[in-house]
Amino acid sequence: MDACRQSASYISNMVDVKICGISDEAAVAAATRHGAAYLGFVFFARSPRHVSPAKAAQLGNDIPSTTRKVGLIVDEKNEGIATVLREFQPDFLQLHGKEPPERVAEIRARFGVPVIKAIAIADRADVAAAQTYESVADMLLFDAKPPKSAPSALPGGNGRAFDWNLLAGVQWRRPWMLSGGLDADNVADAVRISGAKAVDVSSGVESRPGSKDPAKISLFLERACPL
Repeated sequence: MDACRQSASYISNMVDVKICGISDEAAVAAATRHGAAYLGFVFFARSPRHVSPAKAAQLGNDIPSTTRKVGLIVDEKNEGIATVLREFQPDFLQLHGKEPPERVAEIRARFGVPVIKAIAIADRADVAAAQTYESVADMLLFDAKPPKSAPSALPGGNGRAFDWNLLAGVQWRRPWMLSGGLDADNVADAVRISGAKAVDVSSGVESRPGSKDPAKISLFLERACPL
């Protein structure tokens, strides 16, 4: 076995992993036991991974303080954000909609919670446009654009990848995560090609949409290491 894959703790030091769309205790246990740095909870009703803030808070009771909790919202109004924060205290808010830089800055200032801004990528123009968020977000997350043939597709969690070469060698002023179509079979290549220091996975560790597979979580964390 490759030396960098011998322990989850060492892998975690190499590449931070976020398991997103957590909705049950088994997924929490598998992710934390095998070294996930972030756990994501989805507060978007159309998603099969949707949980209530109260449910997320319950699941969060079993998360060690070294693992950061992320609350994912999509084009949410202030009232909805306030409800999430009243019932669930995330370490980060992940904005996974079409929030412009001005809205990202407003949310960050109003609620005082660090913000991860998800940005849909398909070509170099999208990568260039992402730089407008560096001054308003604490972290960036690059995901694949939803398919044009499916206008009602979810903004994320579609199991689609984009060309990782688009990110290779790009210098960012903020930390960033790679997302989109990752699984245990391709994550090492994705990290090697893109240069990512953090990755985000959702559908790639599921047995069916919305149902996390503890064995797949374990394998993904084992392989999330640069070659």
